[in-house]
Amino acid sequence: MTRPIPPSRATTARAIVVLAAAAMFTSAGCANVDWSPHAELAAAAAPTEVQACADWLASIDATVERAGVRDAEATRVAGFPYLRVNRLLASFRQQAASEPAAFAAWQDRLRALDERGRTYELENLPAEALKTLGVASPSDALARVASCGALIARFDATSEPRKAALVERAQVPDDYAEWKRVAGLYPIVKLPFYEFAKGWQKESSETFRKSAEGDNGTDPVRRYRPTGDGASAAAVSRIFANLKTDALGIPQLSDRDAATLLATYAPVYELATTGDYDRFGVLHWGTQPAPEVDAGRPTAYTRVAFTRDGARTLVQLVYMIWFPERPDSGWFDVLSGKLDGLIFRVTLDDKGLPLIYDSIHPCGCYHMFFPTPSVKPLPPPETRLEWAFIPRSLPAVPPPQRVVLRLTSRSHYLIDVHPDSGEGGEPATYALVDDGVLRTLPTAGGTTRSAFAPNGIVPGTQRGERMFVWALGIEDAGAMREWGHHATALVGRRHFDDADLIARRFQLPTATATSPASPASGG
Repeated sequence: MTRPIPPSRATTARAIVVLAAAAMFTSAGCANVDWSPHAELAAAAAPTEVQACADWLASIDATVERAGVRDAEATRVAGFPYLRVNRLLASFRQQAASEPAAFAAWQDRLRALDERGRTYELENLPAEALKTLGVASPSDALARVASCGALIARFDATSEPRKAALVERAQVPDDYAEWKRVAGLYPIVKLPFYEFAKGWQKESSETFRKSAEGDNGTDPVRRYRPTGDGASAAAVSRIFANLKTDALGIPQLSDRDAATLLATYAPVYELATTGDYDRFGVLHWGTQPAPEVDAGRPTAYTRVAFTRDGARTLVQLVYMIWFPERPDSGWFDVLSGKLDGLIFRVTLDDKGLPLIYDSIHPCGCYHMFFPTPSVKPLPPPETRLEWAFIPRSLPAVPPPQRVVLRLTSRSHYLIDVHPDSGEGGEPATYALVDDGVLRTLPTAGGTTRSAFAPNGIVPGTQRGERMFVWALGIEDAGAMREWGHHATALVGRRHFDDADLIARRFQLPTATATSPASPASGG
């Protein structure tokens, strides 16, 4: 027999339902707001050619949407069809609003994000759809995108109302749906999920302790090192001593220096291996709903990222590997499914030495931090909040020494991180590839297709856990995700690419005289 709800609770329940409906309506309404670039530019008395460029860029967006090939990594800025924004650049909004040189650098970076996103969209656009845009090839379209972007940017830089609108709108919505949290009674359900998270942390800490003592189980282990050698500490120091920044203070690494740093800090993987599901490799499209893994070509996908510590911006190096699946462990395994992996990140100080490491799975799950003695953990701002789980700290690991990541079989849990001693037999090797290639993977039909759907989720990688976790506001919890869409906390709000993620959780050393603080020539 169902117990009746007392009047006070009934009132509360009705209020929650009303709030949920209102949140859903508001969310949908915000999503459907249309800031017409043409109308806004016309109102701002923009020249005809500027309005025509905005119309053409908007027509590309509409064509891309119809074809279902929108790239979700960066967020389009409403009313500014030549710009996109990510969480790092959104954090510079106020600086851009108050400093002309900073605004110019910020606008340039927003344009570069848009052009990169359009590169992948146009490459994946069907040929017949491309023809409707009046261009012969993706490269022709991109050339026109660049010229139109430059034209509109010059006008916007002279219009105070347009600049103010840009600063206001250049934000990234978080990956937590508030209406789901309201409808799912988040203030109540977060309590058992917080206890679940604490239980996982306790269990993981014990696993790390055992692993550090040599208790790693009996599964056979395969060891992988990156191809080639890393740079010496002196070579890394020279890169950072000569590093320039733009007017925002963001380091400007050359492609060569970026490749050197990524090769230097690439980790060694020790993988417990009991089946093909434990072999990582190259993603490609086959006949399945999800991308497939060619384990014959072990590969880590890389990127350079940045994090902010006040006025200072630090370099981060990111490594992502993909496994074919997380296999079933039983008849009721809500965590199993197609594709699995690990994302490992190294945050460097202003001399190019590691400050802190952290890792997640591509679902955004299992966020762990591994600080060095250079940083000090900071307490959470409130209780019952997922903040910074530290299963172990690491000593200083200067290059060319690497760190070793040890993963379990099947679940691919990270169970140890330690400096490489060079022991463990002759390793296999893996290649380093820019992770941008994931956004234009080859298909069997000779075309290209992104590994990620327009919502930033890898198709075909859904997990059963989404049926239980929806009330926490995370869309399709457990599915693999694109960079910029990794919500990493069940309780609270935390994204892997939050601009201040590290600085809010750790006290970092102050800048030194060798900090990259001088502007690059040309601003």
